[in-house]
Amino acid sequence: MIRRIDLISSKFKLLIALSFDLAALSFAFFISFFLRLGGDIIAFSVAELTVFIVTSVFTLACFYLFDVYSSVTRYFNAKASLKVITILSAAAIVCYFSAQLVDAFIPRSIPFSFLVLSSLPIAGARLLVGLLVGERLFDEREGVVIYGASTTGRQLANVLSQGKKYQVLAILDEKKRYHGRSIFGIKIMGLDGVDGLIAKYKHFKVLIAVENISAERMTGIVQRLEPFALELLTVPSMYDIVSGKKRIDELREVSIDELLGRKPVEPIQELLQANIVDKVVLVSGAGGSIGKELCRQILMQKPTKLVLLDVSEAYLYEINQELKELQAESAQEIPVIPTIGNVQNGMLMTRIFEQHKVQTIYHAAAYKHVPMVEQNVVAGITNNVLGTFEIAQAAVFCDVETFVLISTDKAVRPTNVMGATKRLAELILQGLAKRDHNTRFVMVRFGNVLGSSGSVVPLFKKQIKRGGPITVTHPDIIRYFMTIPEAAQLVVQAGAMGKGGDVFVLDMGQPVKIVDLAIKMTHLMGLTIKDAENPQGDIEINYSGLRPGEKLYEELLIDDNAQQTEHERILTANEISISWADVHQLLARLTDAMKDENVSEIIQLLIDAPLGFVPAEHSAKQLQETPNEATAEQDNKHPETERDVDKEAKPQQSIEPLLVS
Repeated sequence: MIRRIDLISSKFKLLIALSFDLAALSFAFFISFFLRLGGDIIAFSVAELTVFIVTSVFTLACFYLFDVYSSVTRYFNAKASLKVITILSAAAIVCYFSAQLVDAFIPRSIPFSFLVLSSLPIAGARLLVGLLVGERLFDEREGVVIYGASTTGRQLANVLSQGKKYQVLAILDEKKRYHGRSIFGIKIMGLDGVDGLIAKYKHFKVLIAVENISAERMTGIVQRLEPFALELLTVPSMYDIVSGKKRIDELREVSIDELLGRKPVEPIQELLQANIVDKVVLVSGAGGSIGKELCRQILMQKPTKLVLLDVSEAYLYEINQELKELQAESAQEIPVIPTIGNVQNGMLMTRIFEQHKVQTIYHAAAYKHVPMVEQNVVAGITNNVLGTFEIAQAAVFCDVETFVLISTDKAVRPTNVMGATKRLAELILQGLAKRDHNTRFVMVRFGNVLGSSGSVVPLFKKQIKRGGPITVTHPDIIRYFMTIPEAAQLVVQAGAMGKGGDVFVLDMGQPVKIVDLAIKMTHLMGLTIKDAENPQGDIEINYSGLRPGEKLYEELLIDDNAQQTEHERILTANEISISWADVHQLLARLTDAMKDENVSEIIQLLIDAPLGFVPAEHSAKQLQETPNEATAEQDNKHPETERDVDKEAKPQQSIEPLLVS
């Protein structure tokens, strides 16, 4: 019905409104006389009719001039009612003085009666239409509950009540002084009223509208609301609303890090700036999840130049465009140099470092997905191990001041090839750190980051939106999680601490059970888990079994001998290292095995090496039976692992790319 009314032309709507108001004024004028004279019938003279005409014309003209007719009736509110009553009050005054001018029989009580009797139909009818439309008697809206009765919550309630999409059912707030009161006719209640709302309305969304909310408080609110299995959305920050970047009704999904989040720790500014301010910084793997965030964090610390290195043109273009936009917003003019290149190409790395006079390197280029590397062993070693070897040699030759390796918790007592390659990469840098050169090598380990490519969070979200099932490898599997911005910020700070060959580990907080994460994510999206206890639920969880090389839990330390640093969330580990000669010999043997694509021999070399690598039995058996197809087109050129890596020995292009780095 609302849509049909909207189709009526503006001129016809104006004619209807004028006719209704004229009828209401006529009714008010003549009933005022009827009430005043006690039912006696009087004959109006020309004078009384003149007063009526003057009063009516004045009123309708004011309505037109002061935009009463241009206002959308469905949004008629208290402010619009006040405007109408003000005009009618002025009309009552005109009525009185015009009667004096033409000597009409208008008792003094008539203007007051006229004001009251005309206000009721004119303002009242408009309010009634607004109320009916607001309650959507003619149109259906989606039910929502607002969390927060303060300024932002009130503004959101007002905006949504005027829109067509949402109907506010109630407002929730922690403060007891608000409970039992109403805003715009919407009842305010505590969290104990949620069960009643669910029983009454079955399903609705909760919109979190709390201004200047801290991450800790947001986490608390989300954790309290999550068990109700209601979809949670949040309003933009007041800064974005005031600056015009976003509207208050531009809602976004609650992110999983707001559910699992922890109290943020202020960074130590000196550590953030030490390797970046007024320096040329290079990030390898700049298009990856961690690489992108490193680039964002680095740019904020104002380096002399930022070199983006990645083998993927698409990813490189994406981060380069994003950084350009960030610089435009902040009026920065820091040179950002996108460079396509493979870290396995030592000669190319040397040319890049010499050309840009690179001083700090954050090496984030690696294959990180456990099952993929498990099935592509040669490619994994070529990229993660020999790629690190090549870029590190180039750094030594070019006198790069600081080289920071992004490592992983899977390097600790690895049960998969990916973890073994990262531990071997650590040993390479630890061996190089003992040699005579000017480059400081630092390694930083951390666990899973929320929202990175290939992580369970985007996978679970996709599966939930698809209607399930959610696939979890094992009911008892646990993982550490950290947000990408926090991880990148801590990497930068840890990189400033090391003296050379240091291994730092990040405090990842408490581990999270993956099945619990799946349940919470389902609840955040307003759905329930379908199981034996709730056969009518929405989403099932299927257990697929541990994948090759996968652990039930991850560790960050080989030995429990970590020491605290000046940053409360960064620890230093006194890990065992081996001599450069032993590293050199291991690389040579690996290279020989890779020439023949002998995967079983490669696995055995990794097992025999001082990596603590103990592959799962079914994983090792599978690798012995499955040839590595990813390196079928491998070039005959391989790294000359016997050459010296002193500064005088310039790195060569010893490896042709086996896969993208």
